[in-house]
Amino acid sequence: MSKPYNDKMSIARTLILVGVTIIIACCIVKACNAMMPHLAPEVPAAITDTKGLLDVKTAPGVPEQIKQYTGFKVSFNKETHLPNWVSWELTADETSGPALRKGKKFFKDYDIEGCPTHADYTGSGYTRGHMAPAADMKWSELAMTECFTMANMCPQVQSLNSGTWGKLENKCRDWAIRDSAIIIIAGPVINPPAPDEFIGNTEVAVPKQFFKVILAPYANPPRAIAFLMPQGKVVGGMQNTVVTVDSIEALTGHDFFASLPDSIENILESKSQFHKWNNAK
Repeated sequence: MSKPYNDKMSIARTLILVGVTIIIACCIVKACNAMMPHLAPEVPAAITDTKGLLDVKTAPGVPEQIKQYTGFKVSFNKETHLPNWVSWELTADETSGPALRKGKKFFKDYDIEGCPTHADYTGSGYTRGHMAPAADMKWSELAMTECFTMANMCPQVQSLNSGTWGKLENKCRDWAIRDSAIIIIAGPVINPPAPDEFIGNTEVAVPKQFFKVILAPYANPPRAIAFLMPQGKVVGGMQNTVVTVDSIEALTGHDFFASLPDSIENILESKSQFHKWNNAK
């Protein structure tokens, strides 16, 4: 056998061996990728730039008048006579304080066009449901007084107001203590093309649903969760009303947390797990 022939055979065997090695390596990499969860872009350890988190891009074409109160911000709709949304930050320190609810009175804010009166709800069968609750305003006497503006109210049946909605408000205070602070945005859902029930001489629209969007910007990592509750008794507890922030945006047309980088906003708004949120350390 000639040497050139041996050299050719040796080269051929080497090439075959290299090819087989490459194929095996590719198979191993592919198998590993299949077994490992796809890694999403990382959420930062905490959101350090929180400016703008209380601002909401209200749905296009929806009437709004913005007013900043001591403890919360309102986007008010002069046509429905309801807030489009109410936003506030609740810190751990603000979950308690000397301000009392007792003696506070509901009032019409004459600075807000279309703001209803206390009497519009009287005898309607609906309670004056706070969007920013009084119990979140204990830290300031003025904040407590102002949260009784009718611009902060929506008609709610008693079974919701003092039931699951009220329980969620209590949970929010627990979460604010745990996470040092949370951002809360709450409001009504008016079914298009127009509401079909009104109360009072002002003709306040009666919502069919209510939403609450919550962000824990200082948690590690930051988390978001949303709730959508019907105008009525909630069956199965608040965990059955958990939805994503994305779904609330699709339903209302509002854009929450738009000040965040899109990469972070998209991750936070697409996930919503009650047990993971509630049991976070």
